[in-house]
Amino acid sequence: MRSYRTLFRTAEFTPFLLSFAASAAAQTVGGLALGTLVFRATGSPLLTAVSMFGPQLAQLLGGALLLSGADRLPPRATLTALALAFAAGTAALALPGLPVWAVFAVILGQGLVASLGGGVRGGLLNEILPNDGYVLGRSVFNMLWGLVQMAGFAAGGVLLAFLSPRTCLLLAAALYVLSALVTRLGLTARAPRSTGRPSLAATWRTNALLWSSRPRRLTYLGLWIPNGLIVGSDSLYVSYAPGAAGTLYACGALGMLVGDMTVGRLVPPALRPRLATPLRLLLAIPYLFFVLRPGVAVSAVAVTVASVGFAASLVLQERLMSQLPDGLAGQALGLHATGMSALQGVGAVLAGSLAQLTTPATAMTLMATASVTVTLALAALGKREERQLVVPVPGMGIVDQVVRKSDR
Repeated sequence: MRSYRTLFRTAEFTPFLLSFAASAAAQTVGGLALGTLVFRATGSPLLTAVSMFGPQLAQLLGGALLLSGADRLPPRATLTALALAFAAGTAALALPGLPVWAVFAVILGQGLVASLGGGVRGGLLNEILPNDGYVLGRSVFNMLWGLVQMAGFAAGGVLLAFLSPRTCLLLAAALYVLSALVTRLGLTARAPRSTGRPSLAATWRTNALLWSSRPRRLTYLGLWIPNGLIVGSDSLYVSYAPGAAGTLYACGALGMLVGDMTVGRLVPPALRPRLATPLRLLLAIPYLFFVLRPGVAVSAVAVTVASVGFAASLVLQERLMSQLPDGLAGQALGLHATGMSALQGVGAVLAGSLAQLTTPATAMTLMATASVTVTLALAALGKREERQLVVPVPGMGIVDQVVRKSDR
């Protein structure tokens, strides 16, 4: 599948995408409104930041407790129920007089179930699209997320200029209800991808199975660490260029759009596997020039070029899907999303700490250097793994050797 026309003619892809767009818009508008509400109530920048990004950190706990449900629950019913749960939680956050501790209790609950929603949605996309359409479909998914974030933050800012944060939270709750309706009416009921009941033991057992294979471990680390380190650099735009942070974030979104469109639509499938390392290097190398403290124009170009490298996630997700046992796509993609969110949070904390001790420009350069180092190390380990796959073993054919080695 190489064209967007063919992609959007695929049954259920359009309602799947619209449901996600409504949910993403609700998350963006609601997060901005909640952050504003908390800041007005507490005056604390820390509590404000945690109120907006705390659910990402809570996904770590959700990944450890709930991810088995990504493949063991019916996807349409699960996504509908999750959207309604988010609608109820967001409406609860709009209640007048809600104490701060209760706000964070709701945020914790939303973060827990968000990890399950990411796994269910990723596994469902894999079912809706044929194997040769996954990368193109995922690229559209990523582009939509970037566009909705940009539009959502802009719209949220305008709305907050005219409406109260609580009213904006109610609008976000309505968007979650819309997402639930589109999911329920636009998607087909499907059986769970895997048998058995979701449980803590099943979650840990499957996570251990996914992590037990060395090729999968390298793929997960490649998805998480270089990306997380560069997102840490991105988190310093405000402190690096306070008057131009919005421009830099917009340039980053533009670069991501170009990268996803190029890799998803234009790059031949046979060439994509070779791009994982070059794209991860592209993601980091332009940030090395920040040691020279360039002006806004040069910084914008560097950020745009670097952000094209985020398309490495498409290549690595395709590799991950090829490494999975049957029936585990949902939990595998949920584990990817959880780990990525966690490492991005860690990257932001690490970059902020370095900037506090040095300067934002120095911290961005150090984070980029670490990202390049990790990428090169993972590439070397990957080549070593490939060589081991074909090491002659007396009395064993090459095919048997490959099967035996790839099971590790």
